[in-house]
Amino acid sequence: MFFVDTLEFEGLGNRSYLVGGPRAAVAVDPPRDVDQVIAAAAKRGVRIAYVAETHVHNDYITGGLELARITGASYLVPAAAHVSFARTPVADGDTVTVDEGLVLRALATPGHTPHHTSYVLEEDGRGAAAFTGGSLLIGTVGRPDLVEPRLTEELARAQHASAHRLADELDDEVPVLPTHGFGSFCSSSQAEGDATTIGRERTANDALTLDVDTFVAEMLAGLDDVPAYYAHMGPANAAGPAPVDLTPPGRADAGEIAARLAAGEWVVDLRSRTAFAEGHVAGSFNFEGDGKLATYLAWLIPWGKPVTLLADTPERIADAQRELARVGIDRPAAAATGDPAAWIREGERLASFPRARFADLAEVRGRGEEVVVLDVRRDSERAAGHVEGAVHVPVHELYGRLDEVPSGTVWVHCAGGMRAAIAASLLDAAGRAVVAVDDGFDAAREAGLTVTCP
Repeated sequence: MFFVDTLEFEGLGNRSYLVGGPRAAVAVDPPRDVDQVIAAAAKRGVRIAYVAETHVHNDYITGGLELARITGASYLVPAAAHVSFARTPVADGDTVTVDEGLVLRALATPGHTPHHTSYVLEEDGRGAAAFTGGSLLIGTVGRPDLVEPRLTEELARAQHASAHRLADELDDEVPVLPTHGFGSFCSSSQAEGDATTIGRERTANDALTLDVDTFVAEMLAGLDDVPAYYAHMGPANAAGPAPVDLTPPGRADAGEIAARLAAGEWVVDLRSRTAFAEGHVAGSFNFEGDGKLATYLAWLIPWGKPVTLLADTPERIADAQRELARVGIDRPAAAATGDPAAWIREGERLASFPRARFADLAEVRGRGEEVVVLDVRRDSERAAGHVEGAVHVPVHELYGRLDEVPSGTVWVHCAGGMRAAIAASLLDAAGRAVVAVDDGFDAAREAGLTVTCP
């Protein structure tokens, strides 16, 4: 018998796996903070004998090199990947014995990257699970446009072929266990559902139901924006990431917070958007700790800019520090917790701004008041419909395009409220009068606002 433990990383939309038998296991696509993998192995009472990478990741920093060093495991990396560290190169058809009766077989599945490799766990000679990384996902495949623009169509065609190879070589009941597809921007479209099998994908995945030309055309037409920080992930993983340091950052008092803001550093408030709107340090930005913190903070921040974290509890700081380390934001410059009133100097006041619903915006417009409506959703979202007259600047571009937002009070919205809160904090820090629309976009039409398509 074998086991598969799934480690979920909701903030990045990824999964890692620990799979093995009674004595030994292999870790597949481990996160930067490897203590979680080590703890999972200890709970099982198994030795991590192998660490396997499906590819050089573009969306997070791997912990594979460090995990192999700590545990003494063999580090399996696709032979065609260009890396600067010692590893055990694996090519199509290579096998390793994980435990008695358990063999891991490498299966070349190019498409997400040219060197992408899936791993099939075989129990007593039969395929028992497929770890498909960024190849075959739940209802979709990994995007092919993260390596080199000139290779995108070629890799898209390779994705189609790789999906068919997996389907041809594996039985219908074999579970498909991908790394991407649970919110990750490495997925060409978002996955539907939480689990799948080869048989289910055979009937539901476009890569397996459409001819190659149709599949490629539709996938390329639907590709979304690429987070800016992805440009730093691949090179860091190829070079060999340094061990992560999760020791608590130094405590910042009100004076230090003010000084860091004055120096142009980023001060990030991790509290809920409701709490932030009610009272926050002027000039700070709101990235909710419960939201997609790593994705959006890493996407927006000028790379390498020092970050000071503010939160209501030390636990929230620790969670954020761990999540940010996964995308290469390794050490917060400082942190502060507790009552926001302690984060400002004597004589200063907390800043605030109102929150509203789409119904409130409809009422304001109905009175004939002139306001700026700012839509910070992505292009693909706006294409499905937008509030008539709304200015459009995607949230990941807003920091560099604040001067394009027309004068006046800005009512900012997204699809649900989280990104609108980020945008509102950016505008507020820039001295703009802002109202954060904290509402689902479906409520816009219900409120009587005119929703049009481009």
